Amino acid sequence: MPELANARDTAEIIRKYGFSVQKRFGQNFLIDEHVLDKIIDAAQIDKSDGVIEIGPGLGTMTRRLGELAGKVVAIEIDRQLIPILSDTLSDCDNVKVINADVMKTDLKLLIDEEFGDMPVKVVANLPYYITTPIVMNLLEGRLAIDSITIMIQKEVAERMRALPGSKDYGALSLAVGYYADAYIAANVPPNCFMPRPKVGSCVIRLTVLKNPPVSVRDEKQMFALIRGAFNQRRKTLVNAVSNYEGLSFNKDEIEEALKELDLSPSIRGEALDLRQFAALSDVLT
Repeated sequence: MPELANARDTAEIIRKYGFSVQKRFGQNFLIDEHVLDKIIDAAQIDKSDGVIEIGPGLGTMTRRLGELAGKVVAIEIDRQLIPILSDTLSDCDNVKVINADVMKTDLKLLIDEEFGDMPVKVVANLPYYITTPIVMNLLEGRLAIDSITIMIQKEVAERMRALPGSKDYGALSLAVGYYADAYIAANVPPNCFMPRPKVGSCVIRLTVLKNPPVSVRDEKQMFALIRGAFNQRRKTLVNAVSNYEGLSFNKDEIEEALKELDLSPSIRGEALDLRQFAALSDVLT
């Protein structure tokens, strides 16, 4: 069976099955073995692990995951790829392919039924258009997973690990930081894919935290404050949050809360770290 992590074998499989790349699924197949090695190394998988792969595509990475992990469950939304995967993974006895939309899949039930007590890690080359919803679904679901190692758009990866005050810092940075430690393992140029995307990519590993790094009384309210603060990021936090439909605090209440925390009433949301947003939420509760 061809390794697939090169342009020739990938093109051969595509021709063999008359497959047409589906733009609506954001399909870009990895054709660089060195990048594949970097993803696998970053994921830190061994035979004790169970792996959920989202979007196996042609099975390029799935085969390598099957060699290293105890069990792999690959979730593929495109039914046209299922017969191809049956071919490319025919000798992988510990790999199961499910034709489903990961956003509509009960992942908690899947983990319970497929992996039992095994440590579970998620690995994926994610479609750019749905990266953030998938990642937040995995994190907010508080699933029994140890880490998420994914290939995503470089810009999104940089936002995930951005620090307060930087241009990339925002609601995504804070949300990811609440649930996980982010580590960028590699930058990946467009020529490592078929077809080539228009932007650069990154391999990022999110190590899921057992407990959040901050304590907050009302988690839902804290994240609403964060969304409000960055909904109009060039405005002061007072103006942005008071205008946000998801909250009902007026300017005086927000200014008083900031004063209690020794923060300026003219401060912007991009200047606050996660601890300060948690403290602000608690004061306003």
